[in-house]
Order: sequence, then structure tokens, then C-alpha cells
Amino acid sequence: MAELRPLTFAPVDIDALASAEGRIAVFITPDLKLSAGARRLNRLTKGALARATGSDAWEKLAEGKAMSLAWPVGLQAEAVDLVKLSRRPAPELARKAGAALAVAAGSSAMTVLVEGTGRPEEIALGVALRGYGFDDHKTKKADPFGAATFMCTKPEEAEAAAAPRIAVAEGVHFTRNLVNEPANVLTTTEFAKRLEGLRDLGVEVEVLEEKALEKLGMRALLCVGQGSDSPSKVVIMRWKGGAKGDAPLALIGKGVVFDTGGISLKPAAGMEDMTMDMGGAGVVAGVMHAVAKRKAKANVVGMVGLVENMPSGSAVRPGDVVTSMKGDTIEVVNTDAEGRLVLCDVMWHAQETEKPAAMIDLATLTGACIIALGHENAAVYSNDEPLVGAFLKAAETEKEGAWRMPLGQAYDDMLKSPVADMKNIGGRPAGSVTAAQFLKRFVKDDMPWIHLDIAGVAHVKSDLDLSPKGATGWGVRALDRLIADKFEAQD
Repeated sequence: MAELRPLTFAPVDIDALASAEGRIAVFITPDLKLSAGARRLNRLTKGALARATGSDAWEKLAEGKAMSLAWPVGLQAEAVDLVKLSRRPAPELARKAGAALAVAAGSSAMTVLVEGTGRPEEIALGVALRGYGFDDHKTKKADPFGAATFMCTKPEEAEAAAAPRIAVAEGVHFTRNLVNEPANVLTTTEFAKRLEGLRDLGVEVEVLEEKALEKLGMRALLCVGQGSDSPSKVVIMRWKGGAKGDAPLALIGKGVVFDTGGISLKPAAGMEDMTMDMGGAGVVAGVMHAVAKRKAKANVVGMVGLVENMPSGSAVRPGDVVTSMKGDTIEVVNTDAEGRLVLCDVMWHAQETEKPAAMIDLATLTGACIIALGHENAAVYSNDEPLVGAFLKAAETEKEGAWRMPLGQAYDDMLKSPVADMKNIGGRPAGSVTAAQFLKRFVKDDMPWIHLDIAGVAHVKSDLDLSPKGATGWGVRALDRLIADKFEAQD
């Protein structure tokens, strides 16, 4: 499992720079005002910092980016990384600077000379988020990440400010590890087992097996997994950090550990990517990890439906009619529109049993979402202005792309079926919208609700500022921020 780089905070000790091993990072302002530590490094390297910052390459370097001086004279370190950064950077820029250092460092140990540069906690978050690699199934493993020591003028304050952010970074890594796993490893049973591990952090975990799901009437969810040898499950995770009796925030995740499309079989090209179709459940798991790790003063319940969508003699067929837990009947027109069948039963169960204050579901639900928004934004649907406004603010604060999309009766009408209460797909037009409209039918009238279609942002093919290619962990930071801003008791 990919683990976080060890991070520590210490007083500034410029006398220790000459003997520091690994890499040394130093921040230099765009107007070239050198800190005491930078001046010491410049003397030790016989003016190398001054020459570098006087170059055309430095002039063209964007703020938040790093320039590396390899094997500098006068130091034991293998490199000095010069980061262009204002003394009081915006949080986003500080995170990007930390991420740039993580990329430059690779697995090497780091001495980060923060001194009086503002937002050391955000710099540390950037280092933590970008320092990630998943090589569990490679015979040749990468070297483990060396420790990062942040030298600060007020290390105790920086460490206290960084602690909740590092807890969230651990949640992000937990999500990435789940989403990056192949489906022959992360079966429904193994997924549930890993979620049971959250008990070590104080999360209450309950696993509902197929017999219990059948008794509850979750036949929409069960029909998705009936063609697979892997048993369908629902895992309920409860973090009770808020006042006793206060209604929780409910997070609902789609956990399709592999999606062939079922009888409506997907094309072979690209099907290997469907190991990430449990991304919504992965994000819910990461948020639960984060809130428990930082001891959030909030009540949060996470529910995930874990299934595998496979074609077989027992698989659900196009044209079959199933009955949801709510009691509504659904004509399954396309077995590849399976995520909404999983979510609708789990959402109804959450409302019936947990009586939440609000409900948010997450799913890698539609390819139409990617056509509409690419890989820059998740699609956001909601029936509640205060809730969605708070979420969009949280997502903007964390710089996790999210874009509000419409709902409406005309889209709902596209779900009419001649043989059942509804069909599970509305056709090609507005595919992401009609999927959200389907889910809205399972939201009670007085329930504030958000649907997040994360198909385009859960897993990417190229590196991002704060994550390498592969699973991103999108949503863990935004949802944790929402919980802190709106659902957590304030001191």
C-alpha cells in the first residue's frame, strides 16, 4: 500500500544545512529577496543560488515551480531545489509549491527551509498529496519515500495547522489505493474487509450480506451483481464525533468493483479501466478515514454498495423488471446503466434508517459526464440551494473542479417506461442529467441532496498538480471541507 511520506516540523537550523543529506528546498520570492537560510546556502555553494536566480530560466519560471541544482559544491545534499514563491502565498499556490518539491525529490529525504514563508501547512499538504506511487503489483518496488523535515520559525504552530490537513491527505491516499487496485484483488469481499479496518480509527462498520439485502428488498442493487460469483454487499460506516442524537450527513458511494456492462457488454477497448468504477465508494471511504483520523466533531455516515457487473447465465437481462427497496418498479433497458440501480437502494436505506440531515451520493456514473465536462470538473446536481452552495464553495476552496448541472421535468419524462414505473436509462441525449433525474426519484421531498458524477475526475491518464496519473482521490478534500464548514460543531 502506498503510504504517506513522513513529515516533521523543526526549528530553523541553518548551521545543519551543510551536512543535510537528500535534498534541500528553499523558497525565493519573485523579487529575489533571500532569507537567512537562502543566503547561507548561497555562500556554501559559492554563489550558485545567485547565479541560478539571475538566469533567464529563473525569470521564465512560473511561481510555485522549482528549479534544481544537482550535486552543489559545498553541501552533502544531492540537490538544492529553488522554489519561486511569495512570502504570503495563496493556499493553492503553496500546495502547488509543495507538490513541485515532491516531484523533484522523488523518494529522497527532504529538508524544506520554510523559515518565514507563509502557509507551511499548505506546503506540507502539497508534498503529502503529490508524494504518491502505487506499485503493489510490480516485482521491482520503488524506494520508500524519505522523510520531509520542514524548518519553520514557529514549528509548533505549523505542525498543529498541518495535522488536520495531513489526516485528509491520508484519506486521499486511502481512496487512491482502493481505486488503483485491480478487480481480481479488490473483490467485493476484500473491499468490505478493508473498510472494516476503519474500526481501528473509531469508525463503526457494519456489513450487510446478500440475505440481509434481500430481506430489506434491495432488489435493484442485487440484480446488478446476480451474474457475478462475487457476493453483493452494503457496508455502513458511522463516525459519531458530533453531539449524540444529531442527524448525520450521509455519504453514499457506488462500488462496482468491475463493470463489464453485463449483458449490454462494453467494447473491449478500454474495459480494463473499469476497475475504477468503484470510485464513488472509494471517495466515501477516504472521507470516513479523514474525518476519523482528524477526530471531526461531526456525525457522518458512509454507505457503499459493493457489486460486480458480469455477464452470465444468471445475469440481469435488458427488458427485465426489478423492484427497488422503495417499492418502485424499474425496467432495466440497459444493464450497463447499473450504478444508479445500486445507488437508489442504498440511498433509500440511508434515509429510512439513518434519518440524515443531508445526503450526498458519488459515482463514476456516466460517460456522458466526461463528454460534457471532460476531466476538469465533476458534474453537480442538487435539490437544495444552501447545501449545493456550501459544497461548491468547499470545492473551490480546495480547487477540486465541480460544475452545477440542471435538473427538470423534461429530463424526468425521458425515463417513462411502458411496462414499469420507470426505465433505468433515458437514451443518449443528456445522459448524465437523466441519470441524476433517476436518482432524484429516490430522494424524499424534504431531504437536501447532492449527486456528484465523478466519472471524469476519479481517474486520469496524465499527471495533475497534486496527483500523479491514475486515481486522484478527487472529492475527499472538498467533502471534508464541507463537513468542517457546515456539519462540524464549532469550538
